[in-house]
Amino acid sequence: MPGFLTTHVLDTARGCPAEGITILLYRVSGNSHTKIAETVTNADGRTDAPILPEGKFKTGTYELIFQVDDYLKRTGQAGPQPMFLDQVPIRFGMSEDDHYHVPLLLSPYGYSTYRGS
Repeated sequence: MPGFLTTHVLDTARGCPAEGITILLYRVSGNSHTKIAETVTNADGRTDAPILPEGKFKTGTYELIFQVDDYLKRTGQAGPQPMFLDQVPIRFGMSEDDHYHVPLLLSPYGYSTYRGS
């Protein structure tokens, strides 16, 4: 199966998908970061298409950066300034042609991730 990458964001504090979060995808090589995609989550907290589709997939090290500041402000969860979380970076490796799913479980003061399916 050709490889591809998907993601989604769940707001664990509110118990719902997180709509309207900008997500940036970078390929990482040493100290160099190359931006290869940018998208926004839909009403289901997902992207409308894989953030890294089959035709562009390459194994290697990547970083997703979730721009959560506007979402947390919009939903009344921002707290005092400066915000505890404004961006959430997740660096990970993809070592084989496969479906990688890297979700973000978000609250105003913490987050977690895992390799999903």
